[in-house]
Amino acid sequence: MSRRLMRIGSGGQKLILPVIIAFVLAATSFGKDPYILVLGTAQDAGAPQMGCMSEYCQSVWNGKVKRTMVSSLAIVDPKSGRRWIFDATPDLPEQFQLLKKTTGDFSNRIDGIFLTHAHIGHYTGLMYLGKESFNAENVLVYALPRMSAMLAKNAPWSQLVSLGNIRLAEISTSESVKLSEDISVESFTVPHRDEFSETAGFRIVVGKKSAVFIPDIDKWSKWDKSLEDVARANNLLFIDGTFFRDGEIPRPISEVPHPFVTETMEILKDLPRSLRKRVRFIHMNHSNPLLQMQKSALAEMTRSGFGVAREGEKYEF
Repeated sequence: MSRRLMRIGSGGQKLILPVIIAFVLAATSFGKDPYILVLGTAQDAGAPQMGCMSEYCQSVWNGKVKRTMVSSLAIVDPKSGRRWIFDATPDLPEQFQLLKKTTGDFSNRIDGIFLTHAHIGHYTGLMYLGKESFNAENVLVYALPRMSAMLAKNAPWSQLVSLGNIRLAEISTSESVKLSEDISVESFTVPHRDEFSETAGFRIVVGKKSAVFIPDIDKWSKWDKSLEDVARANNLLFIDGTFFRDGEIPRPISEVPHPFVTETMEILKDLPRSLRKRVRFIHMNHSNPLLQMQKSALAEMTRSGFGVAREGEKYEF
């Protein structure tokens, strides 16, 4: 590499610093194992939410606290330079830039986007792939049948398909999609408010290790799987942490059912601490004290042996 740089310099050609930096950064990550990058941790509407004038929200509006981007993950394969995004959020432009910066690859490569469901924080970022913005070319969008049909049949999403900005890759429940020699993604459904699509969860498998992504579910008791068994069977769980406890928002929780963080911790309390620490709460509402970094809630969670996802964190397999 150094000889190549010397030849460029001695030939009198202009060195473009950003290109060199990107090349060096990419080279330093070559050969490492695949990893998950947390691109965002907030509920669909982000934090702060539109119209919110709580003490926390005002601190963000006033620039005293950093805003939190909407829940999303990426899986990165340094060996091949490939990268996939889970959920296309309204913060996709900033999240794609975070992905570029973290990987050291400043190209516009997106090898695929996996969508969980048709609520605003999980698919509307696709709009940035259109001709008014990124004008992408055939980005693969993996979705279950109802989600795929919703995009294909309804404007403005159908225009992304007709113009070739995205290419729908319909997947079925329990299907395993092989992304590379080392990485595959398995889909499954979870009970949620399925007005326009079913709701998917994903299991990212790297070799003999795996991570589960379930940003939205109504209640664990409604699922046909045991959360305890899921915790035992996987190395990481990025799961619904929308609300910390009941009474957090001034509306009936029946309108927006989610498992409270306190409920999830109670369900898993009898597991060994080595298994509880696999949990990372994600998809937190702006009212959630975990998102707001309130010490009492963080201490309660930590004492119980659980963790919370934070934007920019990397999890290596």
